[in-house]
Amino acid sequence: MLWQEDKAETPEFKVPDDIVDLSFGVNCKMLPMDHAHALSTALQQALPWLAEEESAGLHLIHGAESGNGWFRPQDTEGAVLHLSRRTRMWLRVPKERIDDARALEGMTLDIDGYALEVGSANVKLLSTLSTLFARHVIADPAMSEDEFMQHVVELMAQLDIRVSKMLCGKSHDLRTPDAVVHTRSVMVADLDRELSIRLQQKGIGPGRKMGCGLFLPHKGIKAVKETH
Repeated sequence: MLWQEDKAETPEFKVPDDIVDLSFGVNCKMLPMDHAHALSTALQQALPWLAEEESAGLHLIHGAESGNGWFRPQDTEGAVLHLSRRTRMWLRVPKERIDDARALEGMTLDIDGYALEVGSANVKLLSTLSTLFARHVIADPAMSEDEFMQHVVELMAQLDIRVSKMLCGKSHDLRTPDAVVHTRSVMVADLDRELSIRLQQKGIGPGRKMGCGLFLPHKGIKAVKETH
C-alpha cells in the first residue's frame, strides 16, 4: 500500500530585479503625440550611456485617452497629447544603471519645443501577469496582418517563447528626421511567469530607445477583444 498526502511545495517565484522599470513623475502640460524621436534624443543627450546600454529602453508617454496604450489615433502628425499630473515617464534599465538614470531627477528636457520637468523616480519590478502588450513593434509596412503576426511568432521563438494567444492592434507611424518608422501594436496572452518576465526583459525587434519592442502588463486580452 502507498499512501502519500503531503504534496511537494511549489517554490515561491521571486521576480528578478536584474532589469527594472523606473517610473518618473513629470511636470508637463502637453507633448507632441508623435514624440518618440524627440524624447529618445533628449534622454540620450541627458544620459550619454543610454545609447550603448543594450538592455535599456524607454516607454513612450501616453495620456488617459490612449486606452491604456492599445487604442490610439493612427495619424498623429501635428497632434498633441494633453498630460495630467498623474502622468509618468518610464525607463526600463538594468539594476546597475538605476542610480545613473536617477540623474534625470530635477532636469528639464526639451521635447520638440515642449518643456518636460522630470521629478523623482520609483523602482518597479517587472510584472508576472500572463498578458503583455507592446504599443510599437517595428514592421514592414507591406506586411499583411497575418504576415506580421507570423513575424512576431518568429521573434518570440528566438526567445524560446511559444505563442498560444495573440492579438494584433493598429498600425502607427513614428517620424524621425530621416525616415518614417512603421509599427504595429501586439498583445500576447497565457504566458507563464517566467516567460512573461523574459519577454519584458528581452523585448522583440529593434528600436528600444524609441519605445519599440518593449512589453508592458495588461489586465487581459478578453477586454480588448470585446472593445475592439
